[in-house]
Parts: sequence; structure tokens; C-alpha cells
Amino acid sequence: MPTARKHFDLSGSNVAARASMLAEDDGVTRRSLLRTSGVAVVSSAVGAIIGGCSRPSTAIAGDAPPPIKLPRLLASTESETHEIEAPLPPEQRLGFAIVGLGRLSIEQILPAFAQTKLCRPVALVSGHRGKAEQVASRYGVAPKQIYDYQSFERLADNEQVQAVYIVLPNSMHAEYSERASKAGKHVLCEKPMAVSSAECQRMIEAAKSAGKKLMIAYRLQYEPHHRRLIALSRSGALGKLKGLLASNGQNQGDPQQWRLKRALAGGGALPDVGIYCLNAARYLTGEEPILVSALTHSTPNDPRFSEVEEQIDFSLQFPSGFTASCTSSYGMHNSKMLRLHGERGWAQMSPAFPYQGLSLEVSTKHPDSEAEVVEQLKIPPKDHFALELDHFARCIMTGREPHTPGQEGLQDVKLIEALYQSAKERRVVELPAVAGSDPFRGPAPG
Repeated sequence: MPTARKHFDLSGSNVAARASMLAEDDGVTRRSLLRTSGVAVVSSAVGAIIGGCSRPSTAIAGDAPPPIKLPRLLASTESETHEIEAPLPPEQRLGFAIVGLGRLSIEQILPAFAQTKLCRPVALVSGHRGKAEQVASRYGVAPKQIYDYQSFERLADNEQVQAVYIVLPNSMHAEYSERASKAGKHVLCEKPMAVSSAECQRMIEAAKSAGKKLMIAYRLQYEPHHRRLIALSRSGALGKLKGLLASNGQNQGDPQQWRLKRALAGGGALPDVGIYCLNAARYLTGEEPILVSALTHSTPNDPRFSEVEEQIDFSLQFPSGFTASCTSSYGMHNSKMLRLHGERGWAQMSPAFPYQGLSLEVSTKHPDSEAEVVEQLKIPPKDHFALELDHFARCIMTGREPHTPGQEGLQDVKLIEALYQSAKERRVVELPAVAGSDPFRGPAPG
């Protein structure tokens, strides 16, 4: 046919054991241990989805300044921005304490604050005073706003800090989320939420008891390409959804890094990078799986995988008949893609999961010929972390429930536990049916 191309279940309770192994950098060494415990041609529906992506709302309980209006520059045939969302003045922005100064915080999260409209970093929590001072000087954080893990509770007395962003090894998420809630702070926590569903539940209860919000940092649920793909999948433009193929793999290095230590990570490739495939299958459909199966593999005698799995291949079956087939690995060259299949077309992203460079392509049959219409969608990139930070800030300012609350993180961890059970017992695991669409998510961002 011619083609027209348009262009684990760990309690994590042994804090001393975890602290003896923990380091904030991805390359862990003993020296860095913590010292503490057009598709529009196919249908108008698709055209509406492909043609635009909703921008974040600026209605923040009267605190947001009105957008800056610009005169038209280009001809009426061209699209351009007429209004630019105005950021809040620095002193009015939501203050965050960043908990953990590893690679993700330094390379991605802290730089993202420059792209936010509503947030600012005001405090740092680290077991390495020298590194914290170095980072603080680059982001205007006062030395007195640097805390270590023993003095974490002193954040309760810091009125400049309204929220904390927890960027620690997985087995420490629950402890510091609970401590932050008790200190009266809202919590944004990296994924996976925790290393067991029991820990996730404790995190939810701690935030609820404190009257504070808890959001899990599923950055891709706020990213424009994935938001567009969600809209496309839900619109019916691809017809009835049939299946998803997804892979997320990378080749890990130093065997001593915390991601390869079960006591710190809770598992291997699945909770770290496989969770992206798992979460995508759920948010693209709005459904929850009823059957899961998995097989794991680790290369014999490879010191990287003496404690955690190297690779996991898993499948999820949903009530509608939709099936997701996924691969996640710590031993392969970068492979970060997904392909969504429907009765009338497909959509794919390759790459789908990195921080930059995402690409979305849609294919459908041309309505008036035998040609296949394949369109590469040009979507302006946005900083994933800035988007999730501003969403959380809006939720705090307006009292709105986050799109990815603790319940969303809890569901993924329950599914991870079921997948590990399947791999261990070498059988399909049946799960209780969950009614409704997006039962664990709050209102859509925007």
C-alpha cells in the first residue's frame, strides 16, 4: 500500500541498613553515603486534537497576574501565541525544598525552576553540606536554608517552604514523605511512589491526616506529546483501541549504584524504567488491568544484577480486551518507544520517555484513497519538570486535587507487586476489576 508521509515487596523499615548503603549520586561510592537513616484530513475530531494542545490555566485564586497580550506578528494563515502566561513575582511563588541532591535534582529539577511560572527553590536537604552549599549558591538559596537529614523536621518552622520535592532512593520515599507531611508541608514525590503498597498507603494517610497534598511526579502525564496522545486515544480517532507495544531500557553501569541495590530500589528495571510503560498503558486507556503476567531475566555472573532483575517482559490485559506488551531492561542500549494500535490507525512515539526530544507520529487510512496517511506531529517542547511543578503549585493554591495523587502511585506499586508475583510463580495473576475511567487520577491538567 502506498504511504503518504507528511512529514517487590520490601518494607524499607530498616533505616540503618538503608542509610549505610545510600548515596545521592547515580554513581554511588562509599564517600557519598548519607550520614543518616493533519490527521485532520481523516476526521474533524482528530484535527481538533492534532491542531492544538491546551495551555495551563492561569486562574489561581486571584493570585496570578493577567497574561501578557502581544500584537499579531504573522499572517492570518499562520499560528502564533497572542497571550503569554505571566509568572508570579518571585516573592509570591510557592517555595520548595528539594530533598536529595543527586543527578536528577541537579541536572533536571533545579534547572526546571527557571521555566516555572509559580515555583521557586528556597531550601535544600542533603547529607553533603559542601555540595549543598555549591548548589545553593547557583540558585539563590541562602546557606541557612540548607538542612541535613537529621534536622529535616526543622522545615516545620520555615514559612518560606510550602512544599517538598522528594528525590531520594525509592526505599526512602515513604519515610521522608511522612516526615514532610507531619512537618506541615505538601509533598511532591518521585516515582515509584515507594517500594511496597503498604508504604504507599502510609504516605497517603500521613498527608490526609496533616491536611496536605501528596502528588507523585509522573512527569509524562503533564508533557505535551503525551497529553496529545491521550486526547487522541480517548477521541476515538484511532477507532477501538486494541493494544500497546512499549519498551524502556538502558544499559546501567557501576554495580554499586543504588538502583542496583534491592534494599534501596525495591527492584530492578521494572520500578525504575518499566513503570513508564506500565503507567502509559493505564493513562492512554483510562482503564485498569484485570490480568497481568511477567517473566524476568538476569545475565548469569553479571555483578550488576546480583540483587535485582536485569530485564522484565510483561503484559497487561484490560476489561475492554486491550492488551499491553512491554519490555524493560537495565542491560540494553537505549530503547524508549511505544506504539498504540487501534482499529482505524496507530500512533507511535520514538523516543517516548526521555526528558527531551520526544516525537509523535500518527498513521491512518486516507479517507478518499488507498494511501496510508502518516503524519509527524510538530509539538513545541516543554520542560517536563516545570510543567509538573506548576501543576502542583496550582493545586496547592486552589485546593484542587493533583492529576497524579498518591492513589495513582499506589496503583502502580500494586501492579508492580502483582507482576513480580507472576514472574516468581510463573503464572498469570488475576486482579479485581476497577470500575470507571481514570479512577485513581484527579482532574486533567490545564
